Parts: sequence; structure tokens; C-alpha cells
Amino acid sequence: MNAMSPFLGEFIGTALLLYLGDAVVANVLLRGTKGHGAGWVAITVGWGLAVFVGVFVVAPFSGAHINPAVTLGLALTGKFAWASVPMYLGAQFLGAATGAFLVWLQYRDHFEATTDADAQLGVFCTGPAIRNPISNVISEILGTFVLVFAVLYIAEPDIGLGALDAIPVALVVLVIGLSLGGTTGYAINPARDLSPRVMHAILPISGKRDSDWGYAWIPLLGPITGGLLAGAAFVLLSG
Repeated sequence: MNAMSPFLGEFIGTALLLYLGDAVVANVLLRGTKGHGAGWVAITVGWGLAVFVGVFVVAPFSGAHINPAVTLGLALTGKFAWASVPMYLGAQFLGAATGAFLVWLQYRDHFEATTDADAQLGVFCTGPAIRNPISNVISEILGTFVLVFAVLYIAEPDIGLGALDAIPVALVVLVIGLSLGGTTGYAINPARDLSPRVMHAILPISGKRDSDWGYAWIPLLGPITGGLLAGAAFVLLSG
């Protein structure tokens, strides 16, 4: 087996997550695609399977956090070294940006054919069904709490997830999407939302709207808070 550094593992895993996850949204939302109009269930299943691929490929090398909220939750519980947190977060944000770029590259003709600027933005990042900042951030906190709390009971000490844990983690993300995702689109991952939002802002997409930076703090702060609360709850219950 070829060696892969933890940084490269997190970069590749998060890139795969965003490439496949944002691509299923593109397939559903953008004009002229084979999957246009397939709906919410297709999106949630696609995202769950994207998590499966990302975790399965890189788990032996980095533990497959592929989410800053997971990294912070693991560190808070002592399952992951705080000294490695900045490196993991950097890899995750860079990987997410790369994955979003690949989605644009794959679907660039469909981005140009789509006149709905909200749909173009929706491929890259999340937005609320009903805009209420307090409710929206609570939704992100609770969704991420469920994710990280579940991951903490799966993860091995000192690294994160093993390859065999790809299926249960994917199922957790799937049920979060189906049960809790209707309010905000369930970012539950700061890198999943912020990096693609930056890519939307800088990529040459005809007719695009602004990147909704007034909302961007919610899918950043909410998942971070939810991940830390899950870590604190795990420590309390384990004590």
C-alpha cells in the first residue's frame, strides 16, 4: 500500500467529499442535466455516499475526519492531538475548495445554461428554507452535534475513523439529511460550506448572484459549536 501523509489524506478525502456531494446538487439543480429535478432524496443519498467514498479512501492514512467539526470534537475528547489540528483544518479547507472547483469544471456548460442564480449558488453552499439567523444556527448546531457525537462513539483513539467505519458514518449523514436537513440544507461541516462559497465568488460563472456572505457565518459557527458541544457531552458521559 502506498503511503499517504495525513495532510494529503485529509485533502484528498475532503476533495472527494465535496466533488461528489456538490456534484449531486449540480445534477439536480442545474439546467439540462440528466438528473435535473430529481429532488431532495437524491441529494441526501448522494451526500451520504460521498461521505462513504471520502472516509473509505483515506481512513487508513488520516483517520478521515474530512470535517473541521469532527477534528475539533476528537481533539476535545483526547482522541486526537491538538498539535495536529491546524494542519488537518488547512487540508480540509483546501480540499473542499478543490472539490468545488472540480464540480464547476464538470458542470461548467450547465452552469452557463442555468439562468437561476440561486440554483447556481445552491450547488456550492447551503442556504436556509426560512431565513431566521437564530433558528438557522440552532439547526446547524444540532445537526452537527448528532454527527460528531455519533462519530465519537465510532472513532478509534488517537486518529479517527477506520475504513470499516465508512458505512455507519455515511448512514449518520444520510439520516441527518433526511430528518434534519430541510431547514438549512445541513452544512454540518465548516469546510463544506465556506470553501465552496469562496469558489462561487471567484469562479467565472455567467449571471451568478452574490455569494450570500451575510449568511456565511451560520454554517461556519454552527458546526464548530455543535462539534465542540458533542465533544464536551462525550467527555461528560465517559467520566
